[in-house]
Amino acid sequence: MQSGDDSPISLLADSASDQALEARIEAAIDPWLAHMAWRKDFAQWRDRRIWQEEHQATSLKDVKAALGPSVGEKHVLDLGAGMGGLSVALLRELGTEGLRLEAMDYNHAYCLIARLRAQRYGLRLPIVVAAGEQLPYASAVFDLVICLDVLEHVADAPSVLREMYRVVRPGGTVLTTVPNRHAFRDPHYHLPLINWLPRALAERIVERAGRSKSGGPLHDRQALSELNTYTWGQFQRLADTTGFRVRDQVFERIQGGEIRLLTGLRRTLLSRLARTPLLRLLYSLYRYGWQGTFQITMVKPR
Repeated sequence: MQSGDDSPISLLADSASDQALEARIEAAIDPWLAHMAWRKDFAQWRDRRIWQEEHQATSLKDVKAALGPSVGEKHVLDLGAGMGGLSVALLRELGTEGLRLEAMDYNHAYCLIARLRAQRYGLRLPIVVAAGEQLPYASAVFDLVICLDVLEHVADAPSVLREMYRVVRPGGTVLTTVPNRHAFRDPHYHLPLINWLPRALAERIVERAGRSKSGGPLHDRQALSELNTYTWGQFQRLADTTGFRVRDQVFERIQGGEIRLLTGLRRTLLSRLARTPLLRLLYSLYRYGWQGTFQITMVKPR
């Protein structure tokens, strides 16, 4: 019989352990996905959620751009880390460079899932259960705060912005997203024009379409009428009042010649428009009544 870590017995034990971990991860995640069974791509979407850390290329690129070259000196907070996909991806990609990452989420079950996800790779993820309105961190300690797909669900968005402003260092950055109040297709329910309707009528349409999230385990402001949505101007004024300087990530990418997700003729046309004075006007129209989610950089002045 062979001995040591490479013996058949050891390999079988490792395989069984891996399978048991994967079963725990899937069992922990599945209850939080059932309310989205109406999606035509549910099986593929479920797989992306279970392997969330493998689908973070765009966010990783934005985070690395915000951090700059001196990653090992940076302290990052993933606020509203959810099931830990981005946090784990960051630890896998930048952990060896000395990145100091902390994570938090309001949902205790999500924090447990995030820890299991990190365990896949032998990583330790520092994650705590907390609310964005009262962050359990000292002032001016983070170089970067990441807050993606979170602000629409919080009880008090202005308080969360003030807390992010408090914990980020002068000159530090916040990367965040906010659903557009005028989005043609709502990014949560995937229905066209409901954001332009009175909320009571829109809620009935969501219910009739079988896309209500009631009855599931989610209770943190999931109904359409409870979500915090903003026009671009409304959110910019809120961030300005908090003290942040606001930049539109998508517009900056286009100006810089980086066009994500588009292919073919649309990519060619946008590339040409990016070199003309028409770009700002056309982009403003797109942002006003079509764009589903604003992608925003907020900087705390020095």
